[in-house]
Amino acid sequence: MAVAGLAILVPGGTGQVGSDLADLADLAGRADRAGRAGGAGEGVDVRAPGSGELDVTEAGAVVEAVSALAARARESGRFPIVVNAAAYTAVDAAETDEYRAFAVNADGPRVLAAACSSRRVPLVHLSTDYVFAGDGDRPYEPDDPLGPRSAYGRTKAAGEDAVLGSGAQAWIVRTSWVYGEAGANFVKTMTRLEKERDTLSVVDDQRGTPTWSADLAAGLLQLAGRIADGAGPARRVLHCTGGGETTWFAFARAIFSELGADPERVRPCTTEEFPRPAPRPAYSVLSSASWTEAGLTPLRPWREALHAYFQRG
Repeated sequence: MAVAGLAILVPGGTGQVGSDLADLADLAGRADRAGRAGGAGEGVDVRAPGSGELDVTEAGAVVEAVSALAARARESGRFPIVVNAAAYTAVDAAETDEYRAFAVNADGPRVLAAACSSRRVPLVHLSTDYVFAGDGDRPYEPDDPLGPRSAYGRTKAAGEDAVLGSGAQAWIVRTSWVYGEAGANFVKTMTRLEKERDTLSVVDDQRGTPTWSADLAAGLLQLAGRIADGAGPARRVLHCTGGGETTWFAFARAIFSELGADPERVRPCTTEEFPRPAPRPAYSVLSSASWTEAGLTPLRPWREALHAYFQRG
């Protein structure tokens, strides 16, 4: 994986994917510098500001950040690229706060893409399985019709449109069911509930693919390296998730197993029995064929990744 010579800006850098991407890029840069004599263009220079440092809804701040990235890249001989991990991801809260969700998930990417376009900086923008209706019976391909059923999904779909219509050299990477060390996620919730409850019920009629943020970050870094080498994929929308598929119920049982707890303590229930403010896709498995066809390394199977997550030192 060619990553030397990259200058990366990661809005949303303190979230699950952003923090893992920053850590991985920093590690790659240090390893590269240790193995070389030094000089312009070597290593990976990553800046990963959180929303408190870089609010993607603030146009002036975005333009300044992208301009600084381009200048820093020129001075060091590196290739500049933006990987946008900033997002409003509170799915249920978005139902009553769609204005704010739209600002972060649609207006923010529009401003970011415009800034990247004017400075000729490539952009990789993260999106979600929620842009689909979730009523399919086979893994979704990038070109399948969108049909978001939640405010969160609508705002993310609008963000995709803004990026793809901006004129920027941009790629959309959709993923699903992300978990990692930063922020709140399903794995952390199940880990907490295992300590608090004797049994719990988890929906067994929603299917998707868990994705470890560390694995996704590695894939994004590989994509950035390909773009820097002038070999960016011809397809501008890609799907990148862990391998395979499962239900939230089976995912929860796997988490209990990794914790050394009895998975039988997790009971199945239906979506109807566990209503939420925002409708969830019944089937949101994403096909990773576009990712592998682009010559990018597929992520490992979700169950293998979950084990590695719990085994991390």
